[in-house]
Amino acid sequence: MKRFLIAGLLGMCTVSQAQQPKIDFVEYKLKNGMHVILHQDNSTPIVGVSVMYHVGAKNEKEDRTGFAHFFEHLLFEGSENIERGTFFKYIENAGGRNNANTTNDRTFYYEILPSNQLELGLWLESERLLHAKIDQEGVDTQNEVVKEEKRLRIDNQPYGSILAESNKRAYKVHPYKWTTIGEMEHLDAATLDEFIEFYHTYYVPENAVLSIAGDINIEETKKMIEAYFGPIPRGKNPIPKVTAVEPPLGGEVRDTVYDNIQLPAVIQVYRIPEQGTKDFYALEMLAKVISNGESSRLNKKCVEETQSAMFVGNFPFNSEDPGVSFVFGIANAGVAPETLEGEINGEFEKLKNELITEREFEKIRNMVENDFIYNFSSIIGIAENLANYHMYFGDANLINTELEKYMSVTREDIQRFAKKYMVKDNRVVLYYLPKEG
Repeated sequence: MKRFLIAGLLGMCTVSQAQQPKIDFVEYKLKNGMHVILHQDNSTPIVGVSVMYHVGAKNEKEDRTGFAHFFEHLLFEGSENIERGTFFKYIENAGGRNNANTTNDRTFYYEILPSNQLELGLWLESERLLHAKIDQEGVDTQNEVVKEEKRLRIDNQPYGSILAESNKRAYKVHPYKWTTIGEMEHLDAATLDEFIEFYHTYYVPENAVLSIAGDINIEETKKMIEAYFGPIPRGKNPIPKVTAVEPPLGGEVRDTVYDNIQLPAVIQVYRIPEQGTKDFYALEMLAKVISNGESSRLNKKCVEETQSAMFVGNFPFNSEDPGVSFVFGIANAGVAPETLEGEINGEFEKLKNELITEREFEKIRNMVENDFIYNFSSIIGIAENLANYHMYFGDANLINTELEKYMSVTREDIQRFAKKYMVKDNRVVLYYLPKEG
């Protein structure tokens, strides 16, 4: 969503005529199975060092949810050679910054450093992979950190439980049915041995992509990578694969959730195909027509024309397995959720019954080009995209060719997608209503 917002601010006319820059890179695999991708750009003295692990919320056990996100925090605790609490200090003292994030499908760590500090980034990430400090003190500390994060971002936020309430109704079999942050009682119940086993199962070279972009020398970087990552042994545990296949929803699911809110909300959750499929590209184009920007159909209808909503949007989730697309609308005071839902349904019906206009089509194509330009605006964005494309599709060069897949989507494809997926029997509908009193 952030990417789309920023893209919308850049200006359509200029971007539509811009050329997508070609990203040159080299890739290879270490003997221990770690995949390496290197992109050299010596225009500024900055380097992005990143490691993406193919582990996310979907790799957790049903009674131990939240592990992947918990490790995003835990692995900043330190290592055998990094004192507790000093990981960030190394970065700050070098004039850099770092962060990490977790999704249903992967966990991503990165540092952005002056290029003369490349070796520091490699050392820190190799320590995270080989010598992470997983002890009871670190587990207890980060458990409290995660609990506070959940309180701030979910429990005490209006509509903060939407993902949790939606997912558990949209899925019955697949582990996408729980959220990335998981359940706190599962973390409380877990033993130290369970955390250690998770680390040794998923944080192994053969389950990771090391992606580096920026002011580097390829051959010198290869030597440093071999020195820091080459000696790390392969994992000893088999890496479990998620094989669950979610059956069809089998009919519309409707429910009401009472929350500490002032205004009602309408949430529609549609089942959608996984990223990388032709239908998914059509879905992303459809989402731009229906909800991207002030001129989008939902905004013009519900916010401007009828003023039934203070906000309404459509947000498809990129996922490795078939996922969901959310339609989320907050009704204005005095507007019944049934009224808002009817208007939302009406806009989707129009997409099914008639092709979008040529003007709309050109606009969303410009938006897509805009998004790709934004993808190349930072070195860490390039590193992350290269890793994503390799991890999910086995083809890092999609960073140079995926735009063609979006551009091949037709108006007819968008209409076909709406008819196939945006239907009553393929959705969950929730009304969020204020608690009485």
